[in-house]
Amino acid sequence: MDKVEDNEVLQKGKQKALKIVFGRTMVIVVLFLIQFALVASAVKYFTQYIPVFFGGYVLFGLIIVLIIINKEGNPEVKLSWSIITMLLPVVGGLLYLFVEMQPGYRLLQRKLNNIYKRTEDYVQQDEAVLQALAEADRNTAGLASYVHKHGNFPVYQNTKVKYFPLGEDKFEAMLTELEKAKKFIFMEYFILREGYMWGKILEILERKAAEGVEVRVMYDGTCALFDLPYEYPEELMRKGIKCKMYAPIQPVLSTHYNNRDHRKILVIDGKVGFTGGINISDEYINRVEKHGHWKDTAVMLEGDAVQGLTMMFLQMWNVSEKVVEYGKYLEMEIKDQQATGFVMPYGDSPFDEELIGEMVYMDILNRAKKYVHIITPYLIIDQRMMTALCFAAKRGIDVKIILPHVPDKRFAFALAKNHYKELLMAGVKIYEYTPGFVHAKVFTSDDEKAVVGTINLDYRSLYLHFECAAFLYQVDEIENIEKDFQETLEKCQEVTMENRKNGTALLRLEGWLLKVLAPLM
Repeated sequence: MDKVEDNEVLQKGKQKALKIVFGRTMVIVVLFLIQFALVASAVKYFTQYIPVFFGGYVLFGLIIVLIIINKEGNPEVKLSWSIITMLLPVVGGLLYLFVEMQPGYRLLQRKLNNIYKRTEDYVQQDEAVLQALAEADRNTAGLASYVHKHGNFPVYQNTKVKYFPLGEDKFEAMLTELEKAKKFIFMEYFILREGYMWGKILEILERKAAEGVEVRVMYDGTCALFDLPYEYPEELMRKGIKCKMYAPIQPVLSTHYNNRDHRKILVIDGKVGFTGGINISDEYINRVEKHGHWKDTAVMLEGDAVQGLTMMFLQMWNVSEKVVEYGKYLEMEIKDQQATGFVMPYGDSPFDEELIGEMVYMDILNRAKKYVHIITPYLIIDQRMMTALCFAAKRGIDVKIILPHVPDKRFAFALAKNHYKELLMAGVKIYEYTPGFVHAKVFTSDDEKAVVGTINLDYRSLYLHFECAAFLYQVDEIENIEKDFQETLEKCQEVTMENRKNGTALLRLEGWLLKVLAPLM
């Protein structure tokens, strides 16, 4: 009997090994390596002529550095590229030109711009709402005008907000609301991983699709590398669910793969919408343990502002497909929600010139009167954000940041710690969540402003990914968001100038060295 069981285990092991060796992910890796090898061979071949053409070699690097310096953009990004190019003029210079001249990036940028133009009529700002906001606070109305002008995201009233302090709470509400769907369900998530959470959701989606509800599911293409089969969209389509990946990874070198769909959106019938940090995977609801207790948050919107989330989903869906009669999903009859305050769902795109996610955060910091309280999993920030955080603290604002004590990425943790000293010296208070990992992305300020969404305080979220969030002003639920911050704070340990160096010397060295490359990571 033992031999039979041993043979079965051995056979399963062989099958798993063969799947890894011959699977699509391995094929992509091998093809990428071949392309890198060809590039490296070309560089090596031409390198032999460097002594002969040393002057040209240096001149080429200098020209590229001058191009970098004079190009519009973030100074830290330009500094990183300049250092790489000065150290390795040919390799760094050619790599920079490759990144800047990518046709895939330009093509996607044109597609998105065309989509935004086609949908302008559906994102007009209700002037009565903006006027009401201006009467409440002209500065916040100015922020809303900026976001609408440069991102086409209006601010709304008549929207009820429910905050979820844990993934388990959001999951329970998701299941309840999905059961109520009558017309359509839209899901857009960065991570979709098979397990208990997805299984319970999929069970409802299949049933709703069979009842005639239109179900669309979109997830980021990186899921096909490790989490889901490449053909998984076809599997869902056989169940009556329309499904696609955003930017699936192909065995072709391209920089637009660096721009991922990091959003988390669920819309039901255009009347209820969810966003926040929670992906579709069991660790987000603490069904399995990964990096200790997983702290994450979300909000549910009911009412007019759901239109903003619906539009974001449709715009992303249409990147690779011409759908849709937009009005069918956006011109919904919404009942009176008896809700106070203003809600502005907004997104951020790496393919425009506006850093909307960062600007909203900085506006909160710059206009705060009493406090700004922040929860973020990562702290890899540019000098602009560093200045805003420090200046707020220096002018007497209570600035507190909660970060993980148990990291999910070692290098990100090392880079975050690299910022501690400057922030602490300015008066910013830093805390680490000792039960485990915080994945929430939350700002609260002065008992009247809050942001809950997907936007981390790092370069990837602020510069490279598609993101989304909900900005709340004078909404009753802000009280519960701040209450959750205070309760989370009780589970944290404060970082001080004395204990900030806790950890290995290697971790500190990693942070010190990686800071040069942080803007490109």
